[in-house]
Amino acid sequence: MIVKEEFLSKLRRYFSLNLYEVKIWTALLSRGVSTAGELSDIANVPRSRSYDILESLEKKGFVVMKLGKPIQYLAVPPQEVVERVKKNVKIKAESNVKRLEDLKNTDVINELNNLHNQGIELVEPSELTGSIKGRHNVYNHLEFMIRNAEKNVSIMTTSKGLMRKVEGLKPVFEEIAKKGVKIKIAAPLNAETTQFEQSLKGIAEVKHTEVKSRFCVVDGKQLAFMIMDDADVHPTYDLAVWLHTPFLASSMQTMFDNAWKGK
Repeated sequence: MIVKEEFLSKLRRYFSLNLYEVKIWTALLSRGVSTAGELSDIANVPRSRSYDILESLEKKGFVVMKLGKPIQYLAVPPQEVVERVKKNVKIKAESNVKRLEDLKNTDVINELNNLHNQGIELVEPSELTGSIKGRHNVYNHLEFMIRNAEKNVSIMTTSKGLMRKVEGLKPVFEEIAKKGVKIKIAAPLNAETTQFEQSLKGIAEVKHTEVKSRFCVVDGKQLAFMIMDDADVHPTYDLAVWLHTPFLASSMQTMFDNAWKGK
């Protein structure tokens, strides 16, 4: 049996298997039913490892062990394997999320916060800056900034940026709006953005602007400035600069306010 390395690599990524596991699994799929020794020969896997590998595949739901001697293994249909893997991934993810949620109520998080607060006290405000690469990471940081807003959040973005922020940040907008934080978003509005604009009614003020810029100011203290045009950059290479400096943040707030008033 010859299976291309590229195909085996795809299986490893999709199903989170090691190389020996995908070799044994594909060998069994090609036979339907087989012994560990036969699969070892077909897959070119050390015979001493084949039983352990098959036991691992059995636990993961990829194979079924038949009763009798010699012991044989039966391949589970691939579509059923996909469903089992999906279920296992979901259960594991839910378990991990619960463990992290439970962490909020433990001494561990208090210790971590104390360490962070002690460290921050030693840092000059002007040093609280950094670059954030990748749109996914940028939006994670924007969410962090916005969630901790106390008074106001001012966002200037593009048409596409407005739609992305509604899709990705609306829950945090709703959260801080309930606490009385004022949210203003300026963007070039068009027919495509109408439904997104309407979905923010009662949560944030949205206004049309011709100014082409991408930034977020929180409480006049923090600023995240996207330095590239989102129409020209792949999301993976999008880049933002984050600064915790009232001087520059207030300057950008003034720029935002002027654009908001149409000056």
